[in-house]
Amino acid sequence: MRDYPLEKYRNIGIIAHIDAGKTTTTERILFYTGITHKIGSVDKGTTITDWMAQERERGITITSAAITCFWSVADLKGEKEFKINIIDTPGHIDFTAEVQRSLRVLDGGVVVFDGVAGVEPQSETVWRQADKFNVPRICFINKMDRMGADFEKSLKSIWEKLSPNAVAIQLPIGTEEKFEGIIDLLKMKAVRFEGDSGEIIKQEDIPSDLLEKAKDWRKKMVEKIAAEDEELLEKYLAKEEISIDGLRKALRKATLDYKLIPVLCGSSLKNKGVQSLLDAVVYYLPHPLDLPPVKGTDPKSGKLIERKSDDSEPFSALVFKIASDPYVGTLSYFRVYSGMLKKGSYVFNTTSGEKERIGRILRMHADKREDIDEIFAGDIASTVGLKNTSTGHTLCDKNKPVVLEKITFPEPVISIRIEPKNKIDEEKMNVALKRLSEEDPTFRVKGDEETGETIISGMGELHLEIIVDRMKREFKIEGNIGKPQVAYKETIKASAEAEGKYIRQSGGRGQYGHVWIKLEPKDRGKGFEFIDKIKGGTIPREFIPAVEKGIKEAMERGVIAGYPLIDFSATLYDGSFHEVDSSEFAFKIAASIALQQAAKRAKPVLLEPIMNLEVVVPSEFFGDVIGDLSARRGKIKETKDRLNLKIIEANVPLAEMFGYATTLRSLTEGRGTFTMEFDYYNNVPQNITQEIIEGKRK
Repeated sequence: MRDYPLEKYRNIGIIAHIDAGKTTTTERILFYTGITHKIGSVDKGTTITDWMAQERERGITITSAAITCFWSVADLKGEKEFKINIIDTPGHIDFTAEVQRSLRVLDGGVVVFDGVAGVEPQSETVWRQADKFNVPRICFINKMDRMGADFEKSLKSIWEKLSPNAVAIQLPIGTEEKFEGIIDLLKMKAVRFEGDSGEIIKQEDIPSDLLEKAKDWRKKMVEKIAAEDEELLEKYLAKEEISIDGLRKALRKATLDYKLIPVLCGSSLKNKGVQSLLDAVVYYLPHPLDLPPVKGTDPKSGKLIERKSDDSEPFSALVFKIASDPYVGTLSYFRVYSGMLKKGSYVFNTTSGEKERIGRILRMHADKREDIDEIFAGDIASTVGLKNTSTGHTLCDKNKPVVLEKITFPEPVISIRIEPKNKIDEEKMNVALKRLSEEDPTFRVKGDEETGETIISGMGELHLEIIVDRMKREFKIEGNIGKPQVAYKETIKASAEAEGKYIRQSGGRGQYGHVWIKLEPKDRGKGFEFIDKIKGGTIPREFIPAVEKGIKEAMERGVIAGYPLIDFSATLYDGSFHEVDSSEFAFKIAASIALQQAAKRAKPVLLEPIMNLEVVVPSEFFGDVIGDLSARRGKIKETKDRLNLKIIEANVPLAEMFGYATTLRSLTEGRGTFTMEFDYYNNVPQNITQEIIEGKRK
């Protein structure tokens, strides 16, 4: 039996730039909703959602944690409490996959901003990811108690960098150390949070010195909300009073349609404003029925299928996260889009084509688990022991199969070589790396054919550092680690054609494969395309897939320095075959030869990852930091002032950024900070290409 109707569900994510206060906000939410009886602290390492040892040591979120809580809104008398599934996501760019996969299955988002810094680089990244999945959101300008906090400046940065549709529905009472509470612009009341943990909420009249300002801001707010609703607009133009309920309904609809984004403020650390944020989650963020039915395809016919958020529909769910648990084994987190699931039943994985048994259904509270017997549409849970299921796979009813849209992840940009300290650990290390790569789609493992070494790749130095640390702690394996390497790529700048022949005559049956292919460059990021233009049976149809396979295998080896070849099309337009000697193997080799020949004639170039860098330094170190970035082949995009700090935005090749944290510390007496994320691939200068080819930079 369903315990909460779908209208009472909220599946939300807390997303933000690193250190904006996501985890602190989540901890306050858990306290006020009664899930915890003591507030966890990031600094003391006592938070519920940052449960990994690596998270508690570093004070950052690494893995997204799912947790369920319940909230009753004071203004909605007689309403049953609401069930809120929360995912606290990482802010560090190295763990962007965690944000991406969480946003894919969430219905709404709470975007947290630092009241001093406003919009930061990672805020923009997560905002773009939320745009990609059409996630309605509300904004929470946090840290209003910090020195330099400025609500209006932060709101302006949201308007300028993210969306002009943001609308303030609260104002702070005082700022910095004088921050006392908030003004609710809908009710036109001052709200203060008293008691040891801000649990006593007091509503009173707005202080006289802030009344005019509040009236002015309310007028702007009403104007923006009324503009999105014809009925309200008529009332507004006729200067009629609009009820609070009317404003809320119109604002909810506009938020769901992504026409408006409510902006709230507070200080999670000082226990101010979090209960109002929870009310806003209930008022303005969607429940599963607010959203259109989930779309998928029929695995057999490829036709589009829609599944409504309804218990009576056939079961369908998307697995969005795999995690290793030391006590229960592999946990698969999934979001149910339609139907219901009982423990002990079987489901069909349309991605792998395998049947899986659901032995247990678990409701997650970060690293704690609660067994439940069944789960319904709109909910998030996890299960244990699925053998052939990984991130992005669809689970469904075998009689009504559907494939839901997959989650795509960015490619790794950095690699290191790793080997076990002794032979005994070799097998254990392979098992550990396999488990970790199943968990994390942006972590890749491959063997180097030439040296026999194992190469692991990820999104950044911190990402790989965490992986190695987890191997040591969770799997008890020590490894020898090589120096970080850049994930270079190769591409072509011109069109070229080439012939590939593989003819071998031995005593018995020979080998015969013969192809002509044409290569053409594509725009950056467009990937590889194979085009079959064989007419009149010059190459039999059964050998065409072998040609494509041969080209794809040769692409991995490149032609300049052994890096993968990307962003081009290969057209197979001619060739010949032998009635007896032709084979798939022969055509695969012929295609590989043709690709190598054509690529060498097509002006191949080496590409390197260029990073988006933001450095925040005290003004007196500005010149030294700029000079250092120029020496690293950096291009300065913009410099800004924030209080007595300088903010430098630049594009810098990843190859020049190893060890930058140490350099920045020494240049700024430990006071500089930076964030870096992958931006695009660009051509490597000729002199450096030569060094890479000669192996100086390998």
